[in-house]
Amino acid sequence: MDRMRDALERAKMLVGMEVDEEAALPPPEEQSFFDDINRHCTLNTTQRLYGFAICLAAGLTCTFLSMIVFFHPVKFGVTFTLGNMMALGSTAFLIGPKRQFDMMLDSVRIYATAIYIASIIVALFCALLVHSKVLTLLAIILEFGALVWYSLSYIPFARSVVSKVMASCFDTEF
Repeated sequence: MDRMRDALERAKMLVGMEVDEEAALPPPEEQSFFDDINRHCTLNTTQRLYGFAICLAAGLTCTFLSMIVFFHPVKFGVTFTLGNMMALGSTAFLIGPKRQFDMMLDSVRIYATAIYIASIIVALFCALLVHSKVLTLLAIILEFGALVWYSLSYIPFARSVVSKVMASCFDTEF
């Protein structure tokens, strides 16, 4: 019966319905840092949608505004990366920080997540500390590619389809 109740709670969470937070929590000795955050920072559905919309709009605004300073790679790198981080953080409003973190560390997308986060760090390092326009531009290209690959990990079979298409496009025999 407990398995059935747990499955029902998970199904409610997947579709965004309100769940009984106290019933869904593990026993106190098994709670993690993110369980504490989720318990103390509960938002209703309207607040979650507003938070998501505001954070996503701010992220997209930063990303699009970075195009204005495209020929200044350091400024471009900072604003583009900030926009990406805000857009990525916006989904935490919808599904919660713990579930977001768990999904990012899922075995299907752990490598894509690691490469994406590393590319963000490298882009900020090159832009803020090294002040190299060439390295910043290369890091932004890597970051964009990692963002696309990370995003494709959420669509079933998308990465395998893109891999096959790219292999067929670049597979030339002379």
